[in-house]
Amino acid sequence: MSLISIGLLVGLGIVTGVHAQAVAPVYGQCGGTGWTGATTCATGSGCVVTNQYYSQCLPGAAVPTTTSTTPTTTTSRPATTTVPTSTASAPGSTPTSKGGKLSHVGINISGFDFGCNSDGSCNASGAWPPLLQYYGHDGQGQMTHFVNDDGFNTFRLPVGWQFLTEDAATGVLNMTNFAEYNALVNACLGTGAFCIVDVHNYARFNGQIIGQGGPTNAVFSQLWGNIAAQFASNSKIIFGVMNEPHDVPDINLWAASVQAAVTAIRKAGATSQIILLPGNNWTSAETFVSNGSGPALLTVTNPDGSVTGLVFDVHKYLDSDNSGTHPECVTNNIESSWEPLAQWLRSNNRQAFNTETGGGNTASCVEFLCQQIAYQAQNSDVFLGYVGWAAGNFDPSYVLSEVPTNTGSTWTDTLLVQSCLAPSSGSQSGSTGQ
Repeated sequence: MSLISIGLLVGLGIVTGVHAQAVAPVYGQCGGTGWTGATTCATGSGCVVTNQYYSQCLPGAAVPTTTSTTPTTTTSRPATTTVPTSTASAPGSTPTSKGGKLSHVGINISGFDFGCNSDGSCNASGAWPPLLQYYGHDGQGQMTHFVNDDGFNTFRLPVGWQFLTEDAATGVLNMTNFAEYNALVNACLGTGAFCIVDVHNYARFNGQIIGQGGPTNAVFSQLWGNIAAQFASNSKIIFGVMNEPHDVPDINLWAASVQAAVTAIRKAGATSQIILLPGNNWTSAETFVSNGSGPALLTVTNPDGSVTGLVFDVHKYLDSDNSGTHPECVTNNIESSWEPLAQWLRSNNRQAFNTETGGGNTASCVEFLCQQIAYQAQNSDVFLGYVGWAAGNFDPSYVLSEVPTNTGSTWTDTLLVQSCLAPSSGSQSGSTGQ
């Protein structure tokens, strides 16, 4: 069955194959259009309406334990913040969750990262600016729609290192190319949203690992110092040090490379903005602590020794192999990833930001991603938010497409965006303790 057919069936509420249960588990589905399963929640949880497609059992929810199969949509918008102030427990204390709203909810706007491979080999000519003035898709229109109609407040703007330097292994910006990328940043800022400047190179430059045989930390810090100098006075800019490092041999040396970038960003005058610190293993949320990334990155500080504004960057997809390449989702990642990470973050008085997540426009991804988002909102003291992958220049046939279609002045979102990712979907509305 095609993705479009599945999406239509979900929208009509006639998706079949859902088996009835006597009691829905915590974080399990308990209602929604066409739902034929359990509507009674496990002890200690209540059934909370997310939107017309989905209701979910949430712990401690002060609501009835059953719900109608045709719930009313609840709309909400995320709060905004510049630099997070952690409300986590002091190190060594007992971790406890704190429900609320996620401060950053967004979408990736891709195009400047086109031409980049996972070995860090990029080709500047492969980049495709997602702006009409450069013959790309209407990224500005997409972002305006996402903010005004859906309530998003953050966009991640991936770009290849090679594009910024015209393929030179240097930290010196090619200002002609940078002006094109800056046009996308300015389009983002024009919506009033936060804008993540993301160097999309997997801790490498043409296959060679930064600080470990590839570009030196001095070159890497020069790159970030020059980027930060362009945005130092803008509180809406977030600096994403590196997309998805993987197979990095020495995590402590990688932490030293991240430290070099942080120091350069702060010394360039960007003293208050959020900086995202990425770990190894494709910056996986599930292995962030176990692979040593978390402990190593705890050593990264601002020049004054503080950790204000330093947030851990994590990713997590929901398909069978966590690759983000399949249309179906099989997990909400709560037990395997988000719950243990939340406890670790609280015990260390730190925060994380899920800057890549997503799935196909299918019923299974609506189910599991709504669960993941609700859990993160319930733990908003340690999770800043999430950014879906991806809109921008992707063709709508792309398996994880979040590209809205445009007819005249009307934008229409994909199933996953309208059902879960968009703040206006009510995906955070089930959180407690606000």
